Amino acid sequence: MRVASVFAQPFAAWRVWAPRRVCRRCLSQKTGRSVAQMLQWKPAEKVDGVVVNGYVRSVRAMKTHHFISLTDGSSLAPLQAVVPADHAEGLTVGTAVRLTGAWVASSGKAQSHEMQVEKVDVLGPSDPKTFPIQKKYMTPDYLRTIPHLRPRTTMNSILLRLRSDVIACLTQYFADRSFTQTHPPIITSSDCEGAGEVFTLMPASDAAAAESGDSATTRAAQEHFFRSRKYLTVSTQLHLEALAQSVGNVWTLSPVFRAEKSDTSRHLSEFYMLEAEMTFVDDLGPVMDLAEDMLRHLSISLYNSASVNDLLSRPKQLGQDLAPADDVRRRWEGFMLQNWPRITYTDAMKVLKDAADKFEHKPDWGTGLQSEHEKYLAEVIGGGSRPVFVTNYPRDIKAFYMRESQTQPNGPDAATPGATVDCFDLLVPEFCEIAGGSMREHRLDPLLQAMKRHGLEGPGAEVLNWYVDLRRWGCPPHGGFGVGFDRLLSYLSGVQSIRDIVSFPRWFGRCDC
Repeated sequence: MRVASVFAQPFAAWRVWAPRRVCRRCLSQKTGRSVAQMLQWKPAEKVDGVVVNGYVRSVRAMKTHHFISLTDGSSLAPLQAVVPADHAEGLTVGTAVRLTGAWVASSGKAQSHEMQVEKVDVLGPSDPKTFPIQKKYMTPDYLRTIPHLRPRTTMNSILLRLRSDVIACLTQYFADRSFTQTHPPIITSSDCEGAGEVFTLMPASDAAAAESGDSATTRAAQEHFFRSRKYLTVSTQLHLEALAQSVGNVWTLSPVFRAEKSDTSRHLSEFYMLEAEMTFVDDLGPVMDLAEDMLRHLSISLYNSASVNDLLSRPKQLGQDLAPADDVRRRWEGFMLQNWPRITYTDAMKVLKDAADKFEHKPDWGTGLQSEHEKYLAEVIGGGSRPVFVTNYPRDIKAFYMRESQTQPNGPDAATPGATVDCFDLLVPEFCEIAGGSMREHRLDPLLQAMKRHGLEGPGAEVLNWYVDLRRWGCPPHGGFGVGFDRLLSYLSGVQSIRDIVSFPRWFGRCDC
C-alpha cells in the first residue's frame, strides 16, 4: 500500500472552499455586508434598508445621478451604486463610504443588481488630485514604492485573499491528519543552513554605542544582550525536530530571514516557510508522499474558490504583468495529477548531460542544479505538467543534518559520484524548486561526523549542543520538508516577481515602511 493513502482522503470528502450563501434576511440587516456577498445576492424583489461599506473606485457623473463603482477587496467585480447628484458631494476616487439604500434588479448588463442609494456617509475623504492609485495601468515597480497603498489595488486584493484561503486550507489539512501546529522561535543561536546569510540581532542602543567609536562603549556593546551572538532564523527546522519528539508530527508557517545580497525576482530578505516534521518514518518515501498529497489537496480544494476564480477569470487588462491565465490554470491542474515522477540526482544528471548543449551552465555531478536545469527536468521528466521530485543529492553540497543514503550511486555513466544523502527538491514546470526535504540524521555518531565534515566543531559549535542532545535520548528516525510559501503563491497566482506576492516586501537595499 502506498504510504500516501495514510494522508489521502476520498475526493468527495475533501472540502471545497466556496463562498457561503447569504440569506436575504441577513443582508437586509443594517450591519453592512461585503461587496462579494452583495453581488452573490439576487433577490427577485426590491429590498430596502441595505447597507454596504467600501471605497470608491471610480465615479461617472451624470446630470441627475452619479454612478459609483464601489469595492472593498472582497471581489474582483465592483458594486455599482446609483447616487442622486445632490447626495454625491465628497464621492471621489479612494473615499471610504457607507451607502444605505435599496438593492434592486439592474437594467444594465454589467451586473444583475445595483444599489439605489438613499443615504451617503463619507467616512474617510480622499483628495483625488493626490491619491496615488489611479484607474490607469500602474507598473509593479511604481506600486512597490507605495507598499502601504498597493494592497488596495484590485489585483493585490485578490492575492491577499488567495493567501488567506491557502493558509485556511492547509491549516485544516494538517489538523485532519493529527499534525500539531507549533510556533518555533524567530531568534536563534545558529545558522541552520550553514550558509552564513543571516541577520545578526543587536539592540539599537548597542549598535549606536558601537558606532560612536569610543572604546569603552564599544566594549559594553560587545556584551551581548543574550550573552552571545544571536540571529534571525533562516529555517525553523532544527527546533521543529525538538518539538516533534514531544507531540509527534508537527508543522508551522513562520517568517524566516536571509541576508542574501541578491537583487533578483526570486529573492526576498523576509519571507514565509511552511515546514513539517514527521517522526518514526524510516525512509524518504512518506515525507515526499505528504508533500505531494498536501499540494494536490490544496489545488483540488481551492480550484473552485472565489479567489482562484477571480484570478483565472480576470480581464486581460487586469494583471497584465502576471503569467497568462491559461498558464496559471495549467499549474493548478498539474498539481491535481496523480503520481508525480521521482528521479535521483544521479539519473537526472545523466538526462542533463545528454542535453548539455542546451545549457549555459554545463551539468556536472557534485554541483547544484541551476534554474535552467530544474526547468528542463520539470519539462522532460514531468511532461511540462507534473511536479518532479529530484532525490539523493551529493552529500557534500547539502546541509550537515541530512542522513547519508544507504544505497550509493554507481555505474559507468556516473562521473565518479561520491556519497549522497536522503533528500529531495520538488521542481515545478516553468518555475523552479519550491520545496525541499530530507531524512534527518538521528544517530549520534554519524551526526557528529557530519558536523566535523562541515566544520561545525571546536569553538562556536557549542550553540548546536542542544541539537546534538536530541540524539542522546530516544531520537527516532524522522524527516520533514519546507515549502517556500511565497514562491508557492507566486507559482499558483502567476506573479512573475516574488516581491509582488508579499504585501510589504523587503529585499537587498529596500525596506520602505
